[in-house]
Amino acid sequence: MLHKVWSIPLVCLAVSPALSASLPAPLTQDDFLVFDHKQAALGQLLFYDKILSGNRNIACATCHHPKFGTGDGLSLGIGEGGVGLGPKRTAGDGASRIKKRIPRNAPALWNLGAKDLHTLFHDGRLSIAETYENGFNSPAEEWLPTGFNSLLAAQAVFPLVAQFEMSGNPKENEIAGAVHDRIDAAWPILAKRVRIIPEYGQMFIDAFAHIESAEEVTIVEIANALAAFQAIEWQSFDSPFDHYLSGNKAALTSPQKRGLDLFYGKAGCAACHSGPLMSDQKFHALGLPPFGPGRTRRFDPMVRDVGRMGESDALDDAYRFRTPMLRNVELTAPYGHNGAYPTLDGIIRHHLDPDGMLANWQPDVAALPDAPWLAPIDFVVWRDKREMARQARFRDVDPMSLTDPEISDLVAFLRALTGTASVTTPPFGVPDKVPSGLPVDTPQ
Repeated sequence: MLHKVWSIPLVCLAVSPALSASLPAPLTQDDFLVFDHKQAALGQLLFYDKILSGNRNIACATCHHPKFGTGDGLSLGIGEGGVGLGPKRTAGDGASRIKKRIPRNAPALWNLGAKDLHTLFHDGRLSIAETYENGFNSPAEEWLPTGFNSLLAAQAVFPLVAQFEMSGNPKENEIAGAVHDRIDAAWPILAKRVRIIPEYGQMFIDAFAHIESAEEVTIVEIANALAAFQAIEWQSFDSPFDHYLSGNKAALTSPQKRGLDLFYGKAGCAACHSGPLMSDQKFHALGLPPFGPGRTRRFDPMVRDVGRMGESDALDDAYRFRTPMLRNVELTAPYGHNGAYPTLDGIIRHHLDPDGMLANWQPDVAALPDAPWLAPIDFVVWRDKREMARQARFRDVDPMSLTDPEISDLVAFLRALTGTASVTTPPFGVPDKVPSGLPVDTPQ
């Protein structure tokens, strides 16, 4: 049973005058991979074009729109079959309504072209490795093509073939049918869809030196263009914090400076949110309130989310999720791998008292568009006492006390991570139209 939320009294601890973690070096242009601008211009159109979805009804931008901080403003996404954009997106109706919620919160896309980035997805199921001798450890295993220009490009091909994200359900379209056969069977079909559109075909010839005719375009070039666009469009290191790291000590307000001291000192945030990217790219169990269909190990019938263990199959990884990067975190609510908290204040308080906040969390905190046919499983895990007990055994954060003013200062610091020109004037923006002629989603 879920209980009503109540406030937790916090007791002040003595503050050490010294930072317990060193401030990171400032991010610079040299910290990012170099991408081709012609390829990025092509990628912009592909990112907003629904041609890459099985039923031609959802684009990458549907769940990663700049209006919503490159996310969707929902706790769990509404993918294939949904209608609308952002927090107003609905679960659809009739035969086309969604069959399942997306199990995880749509991650933000800021700074994904960084050179040091080696792992993606909440459970880390994509990483740079030679596990399958193609450069990556990925869900496609040995069937992943070669030739991707980055980790980000390899990532781009997986939402396209995910049933509830973009490909659709078996028997609905040729993409979903091909995926049902084998994951790599759909990518050539998608590539042909794109390259036979004359405008796209010519753009690929112009952007890629090795492409002499449209017939040569594969999913790899499509992914490389998508990566080039995302990496250039959402590169951000011009926040007040970045200016502070670069030597402008007046860049932070007094509350933001106090929050910085807490973040790198007493509060211990930098133990995980470390380095220039503000992430150790490792996996930690925070005990967030569980809900939704979750993601678990292959052939596991349980409605639960086992986190990293779903990829590694190692018990030590159970319920652990990748540390997110924090640039522009103010823009990317709700927070947590499942979007359990709508505010920065809430997710901070959960870090301070995971068990207390879990016990007093309530379902209406989650941003879940109404879907009565899915309601029976949305919170069913709470009735599984054994599963809740298993999750309770995994905690990688120790409870600690901060005063309300200290929490406010931490929130102020996190808001100091919001970019300026990188957020307000991105290089490309949202196109008015795309070569397929399909409609481009716009916020209402």
